[in-house]
Amino acid sequence: MKSSEMNKSNSRAVLTPVVLVLAVVFGILIAPAVTRQRQAARHHFLPVNGSKLDYILGMIKHSYVDSVNITELEEEVAIPALLQGLDPHTVYIPAKAMQRTQESILGNFGGIGIQFYKYRDTVVVIKVVPGGPSEAAGIRDGDRIARVDDTVVAGKKMDTDKIMSMMRGEIGTKVNLTVHRGGEVPFVKQITRGSIPLKSVDVAFMPNDTTGYVKVSTFDMNTLTEFTQALSKLTSRGARKVIVDLRGNEGGVLPITLQMINEFLDANRLMLYTEGQASPRKEYHSTGRGHFQDIRLTVLIDEFSASASEIFAGAIQDNDRGLVIGRRSFGKGLVQEQRLLPDGSALRLTVARYYIPSGRSIQKSYEEGKEKYYSDLYTRALHGEFSEKDSIVFDEKLKFHTLDGRPVYGGGGIMPDIFVPVDTSGNTRYLNAILRSNFLYEFTIDFMDHHRARLSGMKEVDEILAYLNRYNLVNDLANYAAERGLKRDEADIRASRAWLDNRVKAYIARHVIDDDGFYPILLQMDETFQKALENMTIENMAVQQ
Repeated sequence: MKSSEMNKSNSRAVLTPVVLVLAVVFGILIAPAVTRQRQAARHHFLPVNGSKLDYILGMIKHSYVDSVNITELEEEVAIPALLQGLDPHTVYIPAKAMQRTQESILGNFGGIGIQFYKYRDTVVVIKVVPGGPSEAAGIRDGDRIARVDDTVVAGKKMDTDKIMSMMRGEIGTKVNLTVHRGGEVPFVKQITRGSIPLKSVDVAFMPNDTTGYVKVSTFDMNTLTEFTQALSKLTSRGARKVIVDLRGNEGGVLPITLQMINEFLDANRLMLYTEGQASPRKEYHSTGRGHFQDIRLTVLIDEFSASASEIFAGAIQDNDRGLVIGRRSFGKGLVQEQRLLPDGSALRLTVARYYIPSGRSIQKSYEEGKEKYYSDLYTRALHGEFSEKDSIVFDEKLKFHTLDGRPVYGGGGIMPDIFVPVDTSGNTRYLNAILRSNFLYEFTIDFMDHHRARLSGMKEVDEILAYLNRYNLVNDLANYAAERGLKRDEADIRASRAWLDNRVKAYIARHVIDDDGFYPILLQMDETFQKALENMTIENMAVQQ
């Protein structure tokens, strides 16, 4: 290079030897600021007021050495990393997951109205939803589905969610099912998809002449209507006491929950308040217009009761409106707002905390990270909390009082008034092997195939039990499992007999009359439920005296 070429105008930047070496070693393209701005414009980078994340994603999209799926990078890497340092319940919901999310809130979806199970690579119709599209088309319990439209689903190792997605769809659209029924020639049924309700009140029945039982599995937009209808039915049959079972209920829609609490409280009772850095305190009080203010109330919870379930139980407990029975609840007391994004995805952003009437925060600590937060239940189990009430140590600094002055404690979750340990009776290696293999449930399908003609007309639990008591169902189950490779263990079978007999009968009754058959049988061996019944009987005797 000529020396004249090395002595250009002083307006040009001069690269020192050190900078040149760094440029070579690290592969850095060094360019004047003006040049970089022109490149940015040429590559359509985001405006100057974009965030660093916007710029980085734009640079990767337009300048990275290899092709990159920028949407995948954004949704599966960047956004999760961005939210990682926040609370466990601030989450991103991709657009493809929003439909299922909305269904769980609205309480319905577009579908054909069947419950099915993948049994030996065959799609078996377990239950046809009464009044639904499949019933109208002539589908029956026990039918086998071989094809959904042109897709073969029988004999294929196809994921259940995939099969479900083929049956669901927009209301008013049609789907063709190829059906096998007994010894008949396979036939095709065309079904027009309809609105299928997602039931949130699983069952409501009378375990005795004066007590009603209601099982609530979630809080969606239809739950208040289902709940009040169930209570009205029970009170019309003579229920003066009600057990509301929220075990396993992970929560749902807050306004619906508050309206359900309102049904039991006098006027101007504090039910809940929320507060956050950007959310001023907001209180929710009862109106006094509830229809069930005079009914005696017991609420059942466990370690899987969360969020709205904890608000319901906590409001009843803090207002001394009823007793809470079971085990300490999960401990989720954060308020999320679901904010839609332009592409149809959403961010569930935590904006405040829930506080129940005594002033307690339901939320357990998440300061040690999300992994430890979600393994908390496992830690509780190891610590003995599920079996011994005395294993729980309360922080006196978090002591609060109910309306009548009873001491209650914060620190995460709702501690019940009456503790009931987890039931481990009948727990054996053989039982666990049966459950892991799904042999118990599959045996009941097989049993129904052979007894459907006699069972299908039965409507009452006692009638079903009278029929089932003619059979040695536990022995038949053990033989069924043995034929499929699980060796009989006579000692374990004897130890687990009562549990197995109860579950087999409950599942068969569910096949016959759905949850109206399942829960009345299942609860016969449910210690928490039995404790609630016993407590209500004792209270009733005290009142009579």
